[in-house]
Amino acid sequence: MNLRIFELERFQSLYENTVPYNLTESGFHPFTLKELLSTAEIEALTDTVLGYGQTNGSILLRKRIAALYKGYNEDNVLVTNGSSEANFVACHSLLKKGDEVVIMVPNYMQVWGIAEEMGCLPKAFHLIEKNGWSVDLDELQSQVSSKAKMITVCNPNNPTGYILTDLEMKEIVRIAERVGAWILADEIYRGAELSGEETKSFIGMYDKVLVNGGLSKAYALPGLRLGWLAGDIKTIADAWAYHDYTSITAGILSHTVGEIALRPEMRTKIFDRNRSMLRENLKIVEEWISKYRHIIRFTPPQGGGMAFMHYSLDINSTDLSDWLRKEKGIFIVAGDWYGMDNYVRIGIGAEKEYLLAGIDILTKALQERFGV
Repeated sequence: MNLRIFELERFQSLYENTVPYNLTESGFHPFTLKELLSTAEIEALTDTVLGYGQTNGSILLRKRIAALYKGYNEDNVLVTNGSSEANFVACHSLLKKGDEVVIMVPNYMQVWGIAEEMGCLPKAFHLIEKNGWSVDLDELQSQVSSKAKMITVCNPNNPTGYILTDLEMKEIVRIAERVGAWILADEIYRGAELSGEETKSFIGMYDKVLVNGGLSKAYALPGLRLGWLAGDIKTIADAWAYHDYTSITAGILSHTVGEIALRPEMRTKIFDRNRSMLRENLKIVEEWISKYRHIIRFTPPQGGGMAFMHYSLDINSTDLSDWLRKEKGIFIVAGDWYGMDNYVRIGIGAEKEYLLAGIDILTKALQERFGV
């Protein structure tokens, strides 16, 4: 098999449901149906015919998604089983063996693995921690050759929480235009900004843009497994053809609940709840880190549900994650899974009391093993 094991997803799948305290989640504490929907809406769901529905997404759902992007309609949208499928069908629609794919790092590394499996050459350009995790545009310029078919970005970024500036976005577009490369923009954290100002989309900045979105992160609805691609009509039609060979369709109940979640007044309710949770929890994490400035280096996120930090301890990040999980019952993400040892990622979208309990365990563990 030419496909590498996707370490981040594999390790989370193996252990996140078997530990007392899982701090690997990259989104917000999920809603229940009762929290999200009215009694009448829940009752209406019981009358849903459990058929396939329209395989590229119901018209009403795609209209709701299209409304997020200026100038788009339902034909510019393909609904997928989560944003992971969206990435898969996007790559298989646009790439071929020998193409170069220039990928923002750190990042959710799914596209890197897909590109390798397809016989493409993945190349990295980096966010620079000493510059507040801003993007190294000079490196991007040098990495984009005439063979580059795609530039991939994650904005707001997983795991750093960095949000590209308008100038950075324009420069990424300029570099892509120079060689005619596509931009695949993972915007699944759009709506989870600490400032309350929704992140600008790459849609409308360039004619060769595909956007990956979904309800798992900023919307706190991962169990719906509802994602999408948005882009020009022809490319979306090509992606639909691949979707016919992968999952065929997202679930009909997800279509219905997803459409409700994307109504303007519901989006406001969801985002307000999640941003409030993020602001409160970030204060807790920052206060905790302030006690460990001698061993922890941390740039606070601008958005998303994660805290990504560097530590100065004599232990590999996977070994640290394994020890905490096995011996202390708490699970955190190893920087190794991003190709960055001596970093860890902690989810800060959990309920406050859960996060506080987890941090208490981390504090005692650091004292016990490292004397700090």
